[in-house]
Amino acid sequence: MHLGAFSLSLAVKDLTASRTFYEAIGFETLGGDAEAGWLMLKSGDTVLGLFQGMFEKNTLTFNPGWDQSAQPLQDFMDVRAIQAELKSKGMTLEVETDPYGTGPAHIVLTDPDGNPVLIDQHH
Repeated sequence: MHLGAFSLSLAVKDLTASRTFYEAIGFETLGGDAEAGWLMLKSGDTVLGLFQGMFEKNTLTFNPGWDQSAQPLQDFMDVRAIQAELKSKGMTLEVETDPYGTGPAHIVLTDPDGNPVLIDQHH
């Protein structure tokens, strides 16, 4: 099972301060919408999402259908197929998607230490 591009989504208190900090240590803005409270930053293959007021906790994020530069992939495992495989293994999902849907969707599960894992497909 390939979950797609990985990023760490940080729940930040001050988006501007966090952006300044991460840019100072070598990250560059990849995209996002600062007015809406979120930015994506990148350094090499490492991607960080900064989210003010959107997440309660830092979250591991996977994006099926994207590469590490947020470019769409033609061949990828759809989030609904990932959901079916996880459920077949007895995994509990906090958020599920319509197994018969198409296009953008997401699912959420929690690891044994309470860390949220978001699998978020954008296309």
